[in-house]
Amino acid sequence: MSHFAIIAPPFYSHMRALQTLAQALIARGHRITFIQQADAAALLSDSNIGFHAIGQATHPAGSLSHTLQLAAHPTGLGILRLIRDMASSSDMLCRELPAALRSLGIEGLIVDQMAPAGGLVADALRLPFVSVACALPVNREAHFPLPVMPFLWGTNSAAHERFASSEKIYDWMMRSHDRVLARHARAFGLSGHHQPHQCLSPLAQISQLPHALDFPRRALPEHFHATGPLREAPGQPAAPLFSNGPRPRIFASLGTLQGSRYGLFKTLAKACRELDAELLIAHCGGLSDFQARKLLRAGAARVTDFVDQRAALAQADVAVTHGGLNTVLDAVTHATPLLAIPIAFDQPGIAARLVHHGLGIRASRFATSHQLARHLRHLLEDDATRQRMASLKPQLTHCGGVERAAEITARALLTRQPVRAEKHYDIAV
Repeated sequence: MSHFAIIAPPFYSHMRALQTLAQALIARGHRITFIQQADAAALLSDSNIGFHAIGQATHPAGSLSHTLQLAAHPTGLGILRLIRDMASSSDMLCRELPAALRSLGIEGLIVDQMAPAGGLVADALRLPFVSVACALPVNREAHFPLPVMPFLWGTNSAAHERFASSEKIYDWMMRSHDRVLARHARAFGLSGHHQPHQCLSPLAQISQLPHALDFPRRALPEHFHATGPLREAPGQPAAPLFSNGPRPRIFASLGTLQGSRYGLFKTLAKACRELDAELLIAHCGGLSDFQARKLLRAGAARVTDFVDQRAALAQADVAVTHGGLNTVLDAVTHATPLLAIPIAFDQPGIAARLVHHGLGIRASRFATSHQLARHLRHLLEDDATRQRMASLKPQLTHCGGVERAAEITARALLTRQPVRAEKHYDIAV
């Protein structure tokens, strides 16, 4: 039995995806410990997985709420504050991970691409590690938009200039974070570790995003594996979440960070009232009971904090999402067309990919109820979108999912040799 550590940002979607990978590795006989600030322990639900808290001086218990508030409002000055917070987290990990890894006897790391300090420290300690992209991959290549960019795919000179210019702006905004990585890289005696995409594993890189949902890639490393969703096997069939009436069924969720956007939910409720559609809202604890009651009066049929998302997507005719990758992958699995309303992070990039592949519609978060109603009506009446969704389901299954990800991870960490992608898993975009 080997002891592996998981380094991930303290966000629910990332922690839960990697928890599923951890469970698959535990089933293979390995021991898994997450290492992060103390508050992140509450994001795990399996007592078989270990947790080791670090950062008590700079990131004590109770401090994660500030990070989550910044992440929920990443616009204007808020994005700069969030980047400073990310820099502080990376600094803490670089300072405290080495001692923690030694004391725990860690033999290999599984590092979320959004926690590049983990890869930097692994290289410094000469520990094998695997990179995992729970969100859009940060791997860069020429003439390819960054994950956070909203641009549609293009191959002409104007598109290439747009991609390059936006990359320069992004790097300028992220400079305070990148300086932290560069400073610690120098202290560790390493070079070329100044940005997250330079801190990826040379052994294996795993992505939840199937090739069939990405823009055309041309320069991925040979050890890059698109395994598809890191999900546990589905449970028993869920009880009906919608009524049995003839009304169209709409499911809406904006994820754990954006679930407090009452105004957007209200606009959506009005749109569904205009369509005479049955709207189920899951706000992930972001709304008060008073706000939930107001949404019911505005046109929602049911408003709750959490719901079995895969069951809701399986039963819905259309889903409304912020564009989080986990929700999108679940929707594709159940062939549920999507109305994407991206807000931040890689959500604009995911929405652009949905449009590129004809799997849904992208709308502005400032759209009116009439505009949203028009988009929803189109998706409800468009069989072609649903057929394209259905055609992708076998491809997601073929990717291998969490079991294939666990096999790749274990092989890379135990052999310390690169694990090349098997060609029969590659699916043309």
